Amino acid sequence: MMIATPYLLYLGNSTDPYAIKTARGLAVFRPEQCVAEYRSDECPLTLGLPRMNFAEAVAKGARTMVLGIVNSGGTLEKTVIEDAIKAMEAGLDLASGLHRRLKDEPRLVEAAQRTGRLLHDVRDPPEGLMVGTGDPRPGNRLLTVGTDCSSGKMYTTLALQRGMDARGIACDFRATGQTGILVAGAGIPLDAVVADFISGAIEQLAPARHDGGWDLIEGQGSLFHPSFAGVSTGLLHGAQPAALVMCHDPTRRVMRGLTHRAPPDLAECIAANLATARLTSPDVRMIGIALNTSSLDQNEAIALCLRLQDEHGLPCTDPHRMGVEPILDALLGPVEGVARA
Repeated sequence: MMIATPYLLYLGNSTDPYAIKTARGLAVFRPEQCVAEYRSDECPLTLGLPRMNFAEAVAKGARTMVLGIVNSGGTLEKTVIEDAIKAMEAGLDLASGLHRRLKDEPRLVEAAQRTGRLLHDVRDPPEGLMVGTGDPRPGNRLLTVGTDCSSGKMYTTLALQRGMDARGIACDFRATGQTGILVAGAGIPLDAVVADFISGAIEQLAPARHDGGWDLIEGQGSLFHPSFAGVSTGLLHGAQPAALVMCHDPTRRVMRGLTHRAPPDLAECIAANLATARLTSPDVRMIGIALNTSSLDQNEAIALCLRLQDEHGLPCTDPHRMGVEPILDALLGPVEGVARA
């Protein structure tokens, strides 16, 4: 994707930490590309970046404002449109991963033409996608899955990529969501693909591989989420994964975007994902549990990882906080001469 960097990350008036996950993902994994954040006085959230207005960000070198927000349905609210126009007038291109396309909003199109700025819709799937076949294909593929949406699948996949890179193992991060695509610069926005083509899109994104390396595929949704289980199912079938990693937020009491549905039992979710994946990958195995322990103190986080590890017979870690070496050891074998705690 030819999106000009560096970025100004737009938080708007968001109050939900999960609503700025796109901006946070860029700030964590591409900090060198992020100049500043823009947020209204009503927004209590921050990424720890300098807070700037549009003109200040341009003066500091920013070239594109990324709408680093998500909401139910991916809509463009009135205040977001107004801010986006002001950003273009200040000299910034726009990039967005919302379902509502920038190019489908007449006021933004007019402003872009008037100011000579560019509109980038990250959630545009490529043309020419084929229906999946399920035919076996060579290559090593790992897919992250989750008990819920926004449970750490992208973070875990990128952490595994860093871990493999450090070991000198050939690997590629395969992005399937708007944040991952912005981080990687390429990918397929799976939740914008017509249902018949979901599994085929992943077969295209992670084709046959013959170098002994790994395709690390970013998961989406959850088999147990009534809204998004279809995307998760197509992804499991198209990925033909040799290995799965289960991502879980242990502090969540209600599934993302719902009001009364509790997250599934972890053992039940592990079993269901393995059963679904076996349609196209009969020998698939679950190799670890990745937790988001950001709401727990260090001792609580370690104790929980140890307990779940004992309960499920799988290495358990917080990839962002504790690293992914236990999971990589289960997948690849331990690095010789390196002791693990």
